[in-house]
Amino acid sequence: MEKTGITIYGCEKDEAEMFRRYSPRYGVEPTIIKSVVSAETAALASGNCCISVNHKTEIDLSTLRALKENGVAYISTRSIGCNHIDIKAAEKLGITIGNVAYSPASVADYTLMLILMSIRNAKSVLCRADVHDYKLCAVPGRELRDMTVGVLGTGRIGQAVIDRLNGFGCRILSYNLDPQAKAEYVTLGELLRQSDILTLHMPLNADTYHILDRKRIQSMKHGAFVINTARGSLIDTEALIRALENGRLGGAALDVVEGEEGIFYHDCTNKPIHNQLLLRLQKLPNAIITPHTAFYTEHALQDIVENTIQNCLEFERGKR
Repeated sequence: MEKTGITIYGCEKDEAEMFRRYSPRYGVEPTIIKSVVSAETAALASGNCCISVNHKTEIDLSTLRALKENGVAYISTRSIGCNHIDIKAAEKLGITIGNVAYSPASVADYTLMLILMSIRNAKSVLCRADVHDYKLCAVPGRELRDMTVGVLGTGRIGQAVIDRLNGFGCRILSYNLDPQAKAEYVTLGELLRQSDILTLHMPLNADTYHILDRKRIQSMKHGAFVINTARGSLIDTEALIRALENGRLGGAALDVVEGEEGIFYHDCTNKPIHNQLLLRLQKLPNAIITPHTAFYTEHALQDIVENTIQNCLEFERGKR
């Protein structure tokens, strides 16, 4: 039987190993390319109508046109979000876009870790321990059972976070544009006013861009914590920094930051970083920053690889 070819762009070593491991089970021949997709690398997809891309690369009109010229009809992004792809341009060119679902437990577990690190002053504790300062923090930590957690977005990941929070005995409030989960829903205004911790789990689109803006940050409970493992641009970062600096907010733990592209997933040890918002955040004692790594577990990677392959095979079958 003839194998289906898939060109896989921007493939890291761990992903490449999994694609090589699982592709034969599905009768797929992967062409694994380390470089990211672009107008210049589009010709590498020639012969395969299906390609896979990562979530780190912006795919604009020029790249889409080049892919179309090389016979690409389907793009499967190895992410849930598609905001890095010009969807309207793809539609006009007749290119279908697909995303993948993966274990929500990966991001949910990480979210709980960031919540606990925030309310227990983990950044201060670890930094001081590194220089052999073992005194107790000036301010004691807090316990989740005494707090109200607001979950902004109750899709698969938001629901998984709620499931985990239930075991801590805290009060849980939720807000979603389309309430469907088993949760205590309130208005967005009430969520902000009542939550000691606000955790974000919404997709990024025109409706949710800067959903946490200056005005909404000002309406939050004094001393509240903000956790974001979704997309950086859900938050007006400048407004967040000001609220952290002046004590309006108690802290923030961010796995995603506006303008992270070209910085996160790269070794910038000896390179200049021009994202001033990121640099300001990292200097704050009450801000924890991690490089968009919440999804990164073995289980999630397996889900991403297998679902990518299945997406492409389903498109091929439909095309035939």
